[in-house]
Amino acid sequence: MSKREDEGCARKRKTEAGPKSEDCTRPDSPVIAAFKVFQHELDTKHDKYERLVKISRDVTIESKRTIFLLHRVTSVPDVEEILNEADVKLDGVRQKIGQIAEELKGEDLHQFHRAFTPGIQEYVEAVSFHHFIKHRTLISLEEINARLVFMRENKGEGEVVWASPSVLTFQITPIDYLLGVADLTGELMRMCISSVGNGDIDTPFQLSGFLREIHDGFSYIGNTGPYEVSKKLHTLRQSLGKVEDACYTLRVRGSEIPKHMLADVFSSRPATHLDREDPMV
Repeated sequence: MSKREDEGCARKRKTEAGPKSEDCTRPDSPVIAAFKVFQHELDTKHDKYERLVKISRDVTIESKRTIFLLHRVTSVPDVEEILNEADVKLDGVRQKIGQIAEELKGEDLHQFHRAFTPGIQEYVEAVSFHHFIKHRTLISLEEINARLVFMRENKGEGEVVWASPSVLTFQITPIDYLLGVADLTGELMRMCISSVGNGDIDTPFQLSGFLREIHDGFSYIGNTGPYEVSKKLHTLRQSLGKVEDACYTLRVRGSEIPKHMLADVFSSRPATHLDREDPMV
């Protein structure tokens, strides 16, 4: 075939393909209509994801403020006043979590889990810290979820409120619960050092036994659990090491060090005896 004939065939093929490509660009094309539906679904999902991220940030901020407030129990005479104030703050955090439950209504939780998991972990840390100060025990996942039940008014057309309100629930996943408890150990270590600095010698020994039980519980999971949990085992072991180091110093050298210097001594000494353990399997 000559070059001129080949060019003629190419022009013929382009002419034949022309009307088909024009059909795809028409506004009433079924392909365009299908992609518009996809665009709307993706935009809706992305907007919901961004709203959940913003709510999660608010939950994180308020939970951290609650934790900072609870650390004052080691230096104030009226512990109940601090606990009551923390209860009010935690109620506000739960209302924020109620907004997350509204956003997830009818949705797959795991599609948006990464958007709100940092805030939920911080809430678990705050509520478990509050529960430990009040009861000296670890709050269970069932107890946390039992408080995440919300009543919402059903609104019809024209903002008319229907008679029966709806019930929304939010269930914290076991992974978020474990990650929140792992972060709790760091707050308990800080509470131990603050207690010693204020002359409280009994609290470090209570915290040491409690942290050892948490550490033993996590050791059963080992490397078989979620990756995020195994990453926090190192920090957990460091916190336990510092608390045990403080208890050792109090028991052996407590009479040699002035009470107002104990906190500085403990905070400046690294805890390395747990870091030399073999990795848990």
